[in-house]
Amino acid sequence: MGKNTSNVSFRIDTDIKNQADRLFARLGLNMTTAFNIFLRQSIREGCIPFNITLNTPNAVTVAALLEAERIGSDPTVKCYSDVEEALRELKL
Repeated sequence: MGKNTSNVSFRIDTDIKNQADRLFARLGLNMTTAFNIFLRQSIREGCIPFNITLNTPNAVTVAALLEAERIGSDPTVKCYSDVEEALRELKL
């Protein structure tokens, strides 16, 4: 550790911690290094270095979902039993 270090303590759900430990290990990091990367990137960018959202789909996604629902419930739309059948028809 560097000469000027501080300990930080916080509580986190055990399952989340374990998942993060496994991920960071696969990346060759430990929790301390991962948090240091996060903090340094936050300072460098002057913000949280990723978008924080409510997972609300944007207008394009909502439109696509509505279209998929419409197509799925339209009895006039041709359906295929598998990809190969659809590809055969495309080649005609």
